[in-house]
Amino acid sequence: MKKIIFTLFYIHCFSFFSAQISDTVKVSRKEAEAVFLAKNLDIIAQKLEISQAEARALQAKYWPNPKLSISEVNLWRTYDIEEQPALIGNWGKNTQISAEIEQVIQTAGKRRKNIELQKIEVEGEKYELQEVLRELKKTLRNTITEILYNQEQQKIYQGQIASIEKLTKSYQNQLNLGNISKAEYVRLKAQEIEFKKKLVSLKQEIEEQQAELKALLMIPANDYLVISDSFTLPEKQLSEVELSQWLEKAKENRPDILISKNKEKHANKNLEIQNALKTPDVALSIGYDRGGNIMKDFIGLGVSVDLPIFDRNKGNIQEAKLEIEKSKNETRKNMLKSENEIVSVFRNYLRTQQVSEEIDDSYEATLDGLLISHEKNFRLRNISMLEYMDFLDTYIGNKMIILDTKKELNQYYENLQYVVGQDL
Repeated sequence: MKKIIFTLFYIHCFSFFSAQISDTVKVSRKEAEAVFLAKNLDIIAQKLEISQAEARALQAKYWPNPKLSISEVNLWRTYDIEEQPALIGNWGKNTQISAEIEQVIQTAGKRRKNIELQKIEVEGEKYELQEVLRELKKTLRNTITEILYNQEQQKIYQGQIASIEKLTKSYQNQLNLGNISKAEYVRLKAQEIEFKKKLVSLKQEIEEQQAELKALLMIPANDYLVISDSFTLPEKQLSEVELSQWLEKAKENRPDILISKNKEKHANKNLEIQNALKTPDVALSIGYDRGGNIMKDFIGLGVSVDLPIFDRNKGNIQEAKLEIEKSKNETRKNMLKSENEIVSVFRNYLRTQQVSEEIDDSYEATLDGLLISHEKNFRLRNISMLEYMDFLDTYIGNKMIILDTKKELNQYYENLQYVVGQDL
């Protein structure tokens, strides 16, 4: 926890002077996820969407404001009228005035249904946040896996470059002494240049991965991220026994399915509101009139209501019904999609796992030991350059197979978490 807090503090403070210097920042997967959850702007923006939806739900609880109307006020003196008592001081003896307060009363439970609709929208925004998290977590974790994969490749080529540079220097001395042919030296130098070119390509690739990861973590552009974890296989072992559980969990946890179900609820509630809109609202009023009636001071009650003769809201009701069918189809589609994705990703995971199980735990150490032995024998001229180069190709190829298998297993594992909709 202390390391995570330090990482967050570092990223916050370092932005002040990051334009002047560049530094290497080491983070683990766990630390990277903590920074991601705290700093990512897409997540922050989606949380604000939830707050906005909650504000709309709060607004829906309020009644419409009453309406006050004042009219028929004469601003000049009118003669030949019956004089009335003054209103304020000596003013108002020749003044007419009319005032009315009107309050709209929503009928058919419109207010209650609208509050319920806004609550459904709040739930929908929370599911949207889960979907944003699901998408970004997959991107984050796979980017970290790519960086780890690239870091391991760089170690391989850096080790080979260091070794072959010594051999090239030794062969150059032998060439100057006339002990070897120029062709042998050129072949060795060509291999050195090829390794260096590959290392440059790897560094170019990792720059793109760095840019994506730093954007997710909101880290200054001048920093260089190094993932401190070892590049290992996923810790959890998966089996086909769990497949049926994942299929059920996806229906309950996948945000895209939850969003579809929420849209169904929204469509059903909207149909209720559209049906309620067939019933006109009632406006109650109380009015006061001075000097405009047979009574000097008249107070009267009133009621007004729209007559639903021409508009019975039929079009909007029909549209709401179609929206329900549309959202139901979307939910069924997402459920079927989730089942197909889970089965497909899991099958790919199992195929890659079979390859991984065929690689013995000591195989990589054996490869490294054999490379050292071949380098030594090559220096001592016990084996030819052809034999050395042939084994070097085999060594690099097998190391890449091991790394590829680790990368694919990690990616399929993360993709499986993505399609199930939760961490396994």
